[in-house]
Amino acid sequence: MSRKTMTRDAASLAQPVSQPIVFHYLYLLGMLAAIAAILTTAMVMQYAWGELPCPLCLLQRVALLGVCFGIMQQFRNGFSYQNTGLGLLFTIFLLVVSVRQTLLDIYPRPGHEYIGTAIFGLHMPVWSILIALALLIAYALKLLLWGGNDNLRNARLSDYPLIRTLATLLSLYVIAIGLVNFGSVVLQCGLAECHTFGYALLK
Repeated sequence: MSRKTMTRDAASLAQPVSQPIVFHYLYLLGMLAAIAAILTTAMVMQYAWGELPCPLCLLQRVALLGVCFGIMQQFRNGFSYQNTGLGLLFTIFLLVVSVRQTLLDIYPRPGHEYIGTAIFGLHMPVWSILIALALLIAYALKLLLWGGNDNLRNARLSDYPLIRTLATLLSLYVIAIGLVNFGSVVLQCGLAECHTFGYALLK
């Protein structure tokens, strides 16, 4: 075996294994669907159970919608590290806000109890920490699997009609959730500080 062949083989072994591009879009679709389900659950708890979100809870929703925006940009414009970085930035923002709220309320006392009903024994701020960590792991795996795929930069979602349709419908659903959240924040907070006692504009 020649020295050139050995060098080429060693270089190929050193490169990360690139998965098919269709798996990349399915992976992003799964991430977007998971976040949409989380935001939907939060909205159900708000409207069906009457649990108004606190200001820090609202910031966590903003962070999740920001992650969704970064993913939707990849559906719209194709793969880019800028859009991946945008999603990571909002994920870190989610982690910071949820950790702060968890530490503020970790010892229940008057005026500093966890807001809302616990799900499987954990309140939403604690869940948000776990969600942020899961998103960080998901982005790390994404970069490991597809970060070295040069063909991904030139790939377009139009080559996969079914995935494009699902991505469009899910993106529209997330946008609708964002608009509903924006409207509910206006009703809850008005132009003043947000609170958890009722809808300011409906009193």
